[in-house]
Amino acid sequence: MAKIHEITVWTRGVIMDKEGRDIASAFGDAVAMEGKHVQVFDNYEDLPDRVLVTTRKYVRISDEEIEHKYVYTNDHPDVVVVAEPTIVKGINVLKGLKEGGLLIINTNRPIDYMLQFIPNADELGAIATVDADGISGVRTIDFSGSEGGVDAVGVGAGIAAPIVGAMARVTGMAKKENLAKIVKDVAGMERGYNEVKLQKFRKFKSSLGSLQG
Repeated sequence: MAKIHEITVWTRGVIMDKEGRDIASAFGDAVAMEGKHVQVFDNYEDLPDRVLVTTRKYVRISDEEIEHKYVYTNDHPDVVVVAEPTIVKGINVLKGLKEGGLLIINTNRPIDYMLQFIPNADELGAIATVDADGISGVRTIDFSGSEGGVDAVGVGAGIAAPIVGAMARVTGMAKKENLAKIVKDVAGMERGYNEVKLQKFRKFKSSLGSLQG
């Protein structure tokens, strides 16, 4: 079976659904431009989403065709992205994370401050933070692109842009140049790429290879 990298994006229902969707779809599309096989989808266990209730989006990436097309969860993600920082206070966002995996949080708080809310942080190989709200200041609310519809307002106009820029920098899985062809806020994406903060741990063994930064 093909080796698959899994990314799980945690967001909040309704008011942040589009940002979560944009993070997953923009990053997945940028990776696909490298010739990779990619799947992007919602966690159907979370639907219908409710205002502020946590929801998840998933990305799968492989060099080969991905065979398990109808499994709608990422059981063992390599990367976990948290689009709203208070989510870490009440949810085990690292559940199933591969040992030595990567956590990326949208926050303006120091990394050490965020780590105190993650009881299983010893599983991490690295943690990264980016102040996407400070960079963008926009959380886009729009439902036109959900459930396979055509997105009427474009992808990556809000906080998703700096978050995917940060993801590209620390994972090395997507090129900034490809993201620039996808997101509306290219300047915000580039700031996320340049301003992301990364802390590696000695036990780092990520299957992603060497993290950038």
